[in-house]
Amino acid sequence: MKRFTNSIRLSLESANWYSALTTALTLPDVCGRLDTPNEGVGQRYKRWFSEWMLHNYKHEVGADREEVTFLSGSDCYALRCSYLHEGGSDITQQNAREALSNFHFITPPPKGSVVHCNKIDDALQLQVDIFCNEMADAADRWFESVQGDEKIMSRIEALLLIHDSKNGIAF
Repeated sequence: MKRFTNSIRLSLESANWYSALTTALTLPDVCGRLDTPNEGVGQRYKRWFSEWMLHNYKHEVGADREEVTFLSGSDCYALRCSYLHEGGSDITQQNAREALSNFHFITPPPKGSVVHCNKIDDALQLQVDIFCNEMADAADRWFESVQGDEKIMSRIEALLLIHDSKNGIAF
């Protein structure tokens, strides 16, 4: 799994935002399939997100400290579908969406400022580096949690691997 999470972090270091976001949005697919391969794609994506990422997007707001979910598994899955299949962020056409209609990703502001998880009406603004790092961190935590599961580890071994050609090309 480190090859995927390291790819995200390297993309962020080089400001390759779209590559980082693409890989980050696929992590719940990959981890979810490794975890429960017989579950439907959307269902396992949402389940994995809810278990490993949702805590980042639930915040207490207002004077009465009401808990608000800024990003659900359903809305993240709808974003994944819109972005990976169409290159868009408008999720109004996605049947999987829950509360949001659109996403606005921004690059890191200057001087270490943070502009992340701002909701205006039904659009969510996310700082791309924070979102991608949170996904990578969640996948790393998930991987650590399944280390003793032989079936999952066997499925991980079957994931695509880009081979280094420096030592010759072999099959």
